[in-house]
Amino acid sequence: MAEKPANGHAEPLSPMIAGDPARNGSHTMIPEPRCNRRAILASGLAAAAGLVLPSCASRRGSSTATLPGPAWPHERPAEAIAKAAPVPVAAEATVEVGKLRLIPRTAWTRQQPNLSDTNPMNGIQAITVHHDGMSPEIIRTQADAAARLELIRSSHVDSRGWADIGYHLIVDPQGRIWQGRPMNLQGAHVKDHNPHNLGVLVMGNFEEQHPTREALATLDQLLANQAAVHRVPFGSIRTHQEWASTACPGRNLQAYMNATRSKSGRLRSMMLNG
Repeated sequence: MAEKPANGHAEPLSPMIAGDPARNGSHTMIPEPRCNRRAILASGLAAAAGLVLPSCASRRGSSTATLPGPAWPHERPAEAIAKAAPVPVAAEATVEVGKLRLIPRTAWTRQQPNLSDTNPMNGIQAITVHHDGMSPEIIRTQADAAARLELIRSSHVDSRGWADIGYHLIVDPQGRIWQGRPMNLQGAHVKDHNPHNLGVLVMGNFEEQHPTREALATLDQLLANQAAVHRVPFGSIRTHQEWASTACPGRNLQAYMNATRSKSGRLRSMMLNG
């Protein structure tokens, strides 16, 4: 079974951040969709199957990749998905997890995880930040984000044979938080370090783009919140490239993560001040 690890034990969580390394606290407002651009975005993302860009799947120094996913040194690139599966109309309703407001999974997919090919999370001990590394697109409405999420999920399931989308929580450029893989299930986002590791995706290609202020503000709130709820040590809030040789989460988001975890950084301040 593709996602099952060799054993059910957590991997050691030794700090890997140079210098100052490193369920729920603040509200994220959910804007209503302004227009339905899903059909336009889905077709644009489908066309991106012919484009190869740096992504979460790219190794450090690599200039090409296909669709998002962790960098397995022995893994061949997954075949690009030519067409995203149909996505339901994005719902305006949100769900509350503690004090975080999330757009529910049902707002972007009707598909459910393959439970026969997953492992239980059994507690969270680390949090890892990723980007999707796909072709840069304008993502404003819930419909835009829903189409992109479904494309990522179909890539992970149909091309890679995984049980579900690999990430647990997703932040879009407008600062909305989306439910991904259920948090009680082990994710698929950092090879050999998936046990007890919460996967957080920020939509965008941050080798080429800069994260929006809205996305960064929400990301800090989400990280501080989840670290407090699950008692994750500050040094165990990491990025993908701090676990493995990969460009993910892109140089621009990596630079921000370095800054926000510094002594004067916003994330450190939020965690120290509760």
